[in-house]
Amino acid sequence: MSSKEQIIKTLNLLPHPEGGYYRETYRSDGVIGNENLDASFEGTRNYSTCIYFLLTSESFSAFHKINQDEGWHFYKGSPIDLHIITKEGEHKHISIGSAIEEGQVPQYIVKAGDYFAAQVSEPDSYALVGCTVAPGFDFRDFKMPPAEELIDLFPVHASLIQKFSRH
Repeated sequence: MSSKEQIIKTLNLLPHPEGGYYRETYRSDGVIGNENLDASFEGTRNYSTCIYFLLTSESFSAFHKINQDEGWHFYKGSPIDLHIITKEGEHKHISIGSAIEEGQVPQYIVKAGDYFAAQVSEPDSYALVGCTVAPGFDFRDFKMPPAEELIDLFPVHASLIQKFSRH
């Protein structure tokens, strides 16, 4: 059994709709009422949630956005190339990994409402990271539009969007 297969089994990970594998590891008991959230939220949210997220070189995390800030934390494996298209249309490329002296960062925060996608940097590899979301994640906050919709919004990034879209 390969390391990535062992991690998937040991951590009991499931396929994620954006690509990769995940398992929620934490959901706070505390809840934020809808009246204390902005208009992008429907219903209540937990204070915070955390997941394990495993990405392999056979796949990628497709462009998507959520209504919350999302913190990425590197644990093991290949670095991850994180691509962000901000609400203003700026492209940012962040390398998440442990080689700080080579410009990688062990954690990074994606701002609420920014589109982001990711891939493992090295061939035939995987990356295990953690993602922390506050207010807590709910699939009602998850948007993964088709490539055409994103290209209409950000035509200058058409080739990047095509590369990291599922449909």
